[in-house]
Amino acid sequence: MSHSPGLFALAPHAPVVPVVVVEDAADAVPLARALAAGGLPLIEITLRTPAALDAVRGVAAEVPEAVVGAGTVLSAAGAAEAVRAGARFLVSPGCSGRLLGALRESGVPFLPGVSTASEVLGLLEEGVTELKFFPAEAAGGVPYLKSLAGPLPQARFCPTGGISAASAPGYLALPNVACVGGTWMLPPEALAARDWDRVEALAREAAGLAVSRS
Repeated sequence: MSHSPGLFALAPHAPVVPVVVVEDAADAVPLARALAAGGLPLIEITLRTPAALDAVRGVAAEVPEAVVGAGTVLSAAGAAEAVRAGARFLVSPGCSGRLLGALRESGVPFLPGVSTASEVLGLLEEGVTELKFFPAEAAGGVPYLKSLAGPLPQARFCPTGGISAASAPGYLALPNVACVGGTWMLPPEALAARDWDRVEALAREAAGLAVSRS
């Protein structure tokens, strides 16, 4: 079965997808500009706050150098709202048959969430090979993903959940990991102070992880 072009092709050299929770939509544009300037153009804004859709809308309209997507997509309605707001990709923490149908119909790349071999196999049977591994650390981390590479080599992952600057390189070294999702370049104190220079500097450090990838 066909599905939309892969998310990993949108920014093939970006090793990290920042996972952003936006409380104030006015912060979204300068935040996205800082992340993109630091070398992290793929930006996932989670649909966890009332400001999220306005944040997606603002970044889509005003930050052409960024590729903004929506995370925590839980329903067909959520997927449709995100795409209308300008999301260029969708990410879900898990996946049901109904949600998979909505993600396909969205017309944009998507990453359905998985945490078990059976879930991976089920999505591979549907022709979906690009997956979010979530919650990465709690679900087994690097050893678990390494163990999946043997029997399920066609699956490629963006692990997200509990990953830090220290643990990210271990994930990125795996042959079945295309990128990782994380929040470590978005420390709460920097966001509270609107210290976009610090965010850009941390993003640049995270983007540098690509240099060591095999």
